[in-house]
Parts: sequence; C-alpha cells; structure tokens
Amino acid sequence: MQLNTIKPAEGAKKARRRVGRGIGSGLGKTAGRGHKGQKSRAGGYHKVGFEGGQMPLQRRLPKRGFKSASLKFNGEVTLADLQALGKEDVDLVTLKEAGLVGQLVRVVKVVKTGELSLKVALKGVGATAGAKAAIEAAGGTLA
Repeated sequence: MQLNTIKPAEGAKKARRRVGRGIGSGLGKTAGRGHKGQKSRAGGYHKVGFEGGQMPLQRRLPKRGFKSASLKFNGEVTLADLQALGKEDVDLVTLKEAGLVGQLVRVVKVVKTGELSLKVALKGVGATAGAKAAIEAAGGTLA
C-alpha cells in the first residue's frame, strides 16, 4: 500500500449540498428557505430565543428559587459519622482528611442523626441542640 493509493471507504465522502443551483438539484429557486419572511432573506436573522416580538419563554416563566453561593463553604456531619470516625479529638482538618466534608468547607455543624457512644471532643465545630445533648450525654465536649 502506498500513500498515494489510499482512498476513503465507499460512501464515506458525500458531496456538499449546493443550494440555489437550479431546479434539478432539488434546492433551486428558494434554496430550501421557503417563501417570504425574515428567515428567507439575506442577512435576516435574529438572536437565539427571539420569538418575533412575542414575550420570550425565559421571560414568560415565573422567577423562582435562589441558591446561595456560600453553600459550598458549609458542611454537615451526623452523629453516626462521628461514631464511624472513631477519633476522640475532632476538628475541621480531621473531618476533611476523613472525607466527611469537602475541601472548600469552612463551617461544619453536627446534626442529630444516628447514635453516638464515643467520648468525642469537638473543636471549632458547631452542633445543633439535639446533637450537643447527645455528645454531652456520651461524655464528650464542645469547644
């Protein structure tokens, strides 16, 4: 095989569509643009989402919801997570190393989900009222 003898597979190369080249091409006269109207004319086009002056869909729909950009800096840990972690001293760095919270997280709160029997000392980590009671009942502390 020589480089000058290589050819594409049969049917792989298709001739480009030549519009406006006579009736026999199937795309003569109006060249597939239909009759009249803005889209049939040269240079006659509009921005994406334009509906001919009708109120566009994105403006017809009601404004709803909001997602705070600061959510990615907040984390949540359960009592069950602390039990599974099995460490006595827990702080933000410990939770990040264990993969319980993301690397961007700055503020962590413990929520009362699951059981805790370990004595855990939390440093720089918040807790809900129920979680705080459960931690102190297990002999732990919050700082």
